[in-house]
Amino acid sequence: MASKESDAIVLRTYPLRESDLLVTLFTRLEGKVRGVAKAAKRSKRRFGGALEPLTLVHAHYDVREGHELNRLDSCEVLESPLAQEVSYPRAVALGHVAEVLDELLPDHEANDAAFRLSLAVIAALRGPNIWMPITYFDLWMARLSGYLPDLSTCMVCDGPLNGSRAFFHALADGLMCPADKRLASSEISVASRGLAELMFRAPVDAFTGMPWASGQGADLRKFLIQTLQRHIEKKFVTAGMLEKIAG
Repeated sequence: MASKESDAIVLRTYPLRESDLLVTLFTRLEGKVRGVAKAAKRSKRRFGGALEPLTLVHAHYDVREGHELNRLDSCEVLESPLAQEVSYPRAVALGHVAEVLDELLPDHEANDAAFRLSLAVIAALRGPNIWMPITYFDLWMARLSGYLPDLSTCMVCDGPLNGSRAFFHALADGLMCPADKRLASSEISVASRGLAELMFRAPVDAFTGMPWASGQGADLRKFLIQTLQRHIEKKFVTAGMLEKIAG
């Protein structure tokens, strides 16, 4: 049995037996890992509020050879999203970040870029506006996962889309020009594609002072969600919740 410790983001917890919890962590050391927190429902000293989703912790855990689950010994809270009041929209946005990370990240594969992205976006979600951080997060997760297609070229004819109308479809892997779009396609605006290019060149902090209505970048978010869902072959629970908030 090898003992390890790492900064980690708590993604999910599930009840396991009477007082234990099954915990999914996104660790900086070795990516996504799962472990059993023995007596976590009773032990305030070892865990306290450290196992709330998207809490940044310093985790101590034992890796057992031949076992899929680790043993989570303790977690020290480094930063908690619950340190300030959590509105319903913010709770859904935080849940979306956790769900996307859990669904996209492979087990035991360190991803420092995704870890740093997650910390930056969680920090940006302390503000009153959830739409900019969510758009930024989904865009970069699609890119880091290798699922983001070229936003400047038609997937059918390879023609340039710069400055022209472009469309996407839930079953297609890229954007299409007006001549090649499928039935029941949705349009993604030139402004939203330009926003994506800006987000690739600047950190999330650069956008925190911008006014941002729920409708801004909505077509980009829809395209990103459809892209990610198509590749994982399932729907995000939080995607529908975000749609309802946006109205």
